[in-house]
Amino acid sequence: MRGTVLVTGATAGFGWAIAKRLVADGYRVIATGRRIERLKELQAELGTNLLPIQLDISDATAVKALPEALLAEWRAVDILVNNAGLARGLECAQDADLENWDEMIQTNVTGLVHMTRTFLPGMITRNKGHVISIGSTAGRYPYQGSNVYGGTKAFVAQFMRNLRCDLLGTHIRATNIAPGLCGGSEFSNVRLRDDKKAAAVYEDTFPLVPDDIAETISWVVSLPSHVNINEIEMMPVCQSAGGMAVSRGIGKS
Repeated sequence: MRGTVLVTGATAGFGWAIAKRLVADGYRVIATGRRIERLKELQAELGTNLLPIQLDISDATAVKALPEALLAEWRAVDILVNNAGLARGLECAQDADLENWDEMIQTNVTGLVHMTRTFLPGMITRNKGHVISIGSTAGRYPYQGSNVYGGTKAFVAQFMRNLRCDLLGTHIRATNIAPGLCGGSEFSNVRLRDDKKAAAVYEDTFPLVPDDIAETISWVVSLPSHVNINEIEMMPVCQSAGGMAVSRGIGKS
């Protein structure tokens, strides 16, 4: 057994693919998420090297209690994959729903830092570990309607850079994975709350898929222990960062 991994948001999409890939790579995986029935399906497929745990990472009390709730042989988490996250809505800031903003911040920022803070001390004690967070190209490149979602992913990128600074002098690694357009997950369905609109996002494109993200993480964790990949930004070839937008007819008032 190569070690113990904890993957948040493993009920679908990236987390599901990451859990499957890392079990195949020889790791034991603690798969967490809100839908326990989905996690049990994954365990039925992968066997006893996957441990399903129901967890909402926006519940700070549950996150803090998680290490003690694990069986002793599962508590030494070697790799933490902060995958759980979401986007809500594409409205411009002046029209956005504050509850959507709060949910994104509580999950993408607060939940992620609480998970990291909960499992980092054990890594420090063992002087061994790897924290991987799923960011987004939205954290670097703005687009209309990304407002708070993009802001949360920019936070993830900067948090991971600063985490690497704090970990200097240890053998603990920290990596931000920042994908662009990626299909085959529930991301757009959750964001738009409309399956037809979600499908239209990927129409006539060849996007990344969750297995691409899982493959990337498999590579990152397989590198020699002295190698730290700070950040990987990845897009499908059908996507690139857009040029500067110009609104015609707007100027001096």
